[in-house]
Amino acid sequence: MSPLEQDTLGEASPATDKGPPLHVGPHARKAVFIIAMLLCLSPAMSPPMALLLGLVLSITIGDPFANFNHKATGWLLKASVVGLGFGMNLQHAITAGKDGLVFTVFSIVITLGAGWFFAKRMKVDGISAFLISSGTAICGGSAIAAVSPIVQADRKQMTVALGTVFILNSVALLVFPLLGHLFEMSQHQFGMWAAIAIHDTSSVVGAGAAYGNEALQVATTVKLQRALWIIPLSLGTALVMKSGGKVKIPWFIGLFILAMVFSSYFPQYTATYGWLALAAKRGLTLTLFLIGASLTLATMRAVGVKPMVLGIILWILISVMSLIAILWVG
Repeated sequence: MSPLEQDTLGEASPATDKGPPLHVGPHARKAVFIIAMLLCLSPAMSPPMALLLGLVLSITIGDPFANFNHKATGWLLKASVVGLGFGMNLQHAITAGKDGLVFTVFSIVITLGAGWFFAKRMKVDGISAFLISSGTAICGGSAIAAVSPIVQADRKQMTVALGTVFILNSVALLVFPLLGHLFEMSQHQFGMWAAIAIHDTSSVVGAGAAYGNEALQVATTVKLQRALWIIPLSLGTALVMKSGGKVKIPWFIGLFILAMVFSSYFPQYTATYGWLALAAKRGLTLTLFLIGASLTLATMRAVGVKPMVLGIILWILISVMSLIAILWVG
């Protein structure tokens, strides 16, 4: 079993340390954790703050429900993404998808190429570098989980790649909304930027929700479109490696599209759609809390300096290039 257990979506779920950082009784830990979860379901908690709260609890008292939460996070994220579809208009989503297609293709090619270039010069292990580049280019932990068995990544390589992407992904959720306001980005611009430059779906959607409803729609649509590139990446990797590895297809994206179709063409149920979308937003906030609670000091120690530097370089490269392109085009 890898130290970074995979949830059902393929996002990274770092393994916990053997004990909580602080000596707190098990019942007290559970009580604090449950209260925090309930707080995340209230409108008072934003997605970035939920992630930060999870991080704080992780490094202080630990996650008393770690085994359950690692399995539940993926399903909760899938359900939340599908639910968000009920609050979106299909025509608006198609427009956003067309706008983001060119950015998506160029950013994937540039990131994978830059990852190969810098890894060679930094002497980072080739498989670890490819996993980090794939996670940065497409869809974080999901992309890494898809190509890992194809390239026959070992335990350490999986740990390094997932840990690097997971840490940077958490930072992005906290920093990007602040930068968006600093650069006075429009809702559409920020949604596009978040979808291209933030790694995992959870933080992309969380950042979009923190910025505004239009940013949420654009970010979610473009990111899920981007996630579909896992399929050609996996097939291409298998062809190059001459491997018969199984290709993982993110089927929940189809349910997200169906939700948008229903909300767009059956407006008589608008009230129900509103409640489903609201529940999805609260579910997303809870998801980000659980993700934050799963990031441990052991994960950060396992990454190492060079892979983390490579991940930071690629992240800054794609973030700056996409920001300039979006602001210039917009």
